[in-house]
Amino acid sequence: MAKKDKNALPPTGAGLVRYFDEESTGPKLSPEQIVIITIILAAFCFILRFS
Repeated sequence: MAKKDKNALPPTGAGLVRYFDEESTGPKLSPEQIVIITIILAAFCFILRFS
């Protein structure tokens, strides 16, 4: 008969980290807002470069 190991660790999800469990306190922005902000910033930089 096989002897059971008394020091066996419980399964931990195969080493996967669950990032969605942690809530950040920063501003919530959608991907569309990020694209629009990037386009506006690029246009602003373009205008400053050639003015």
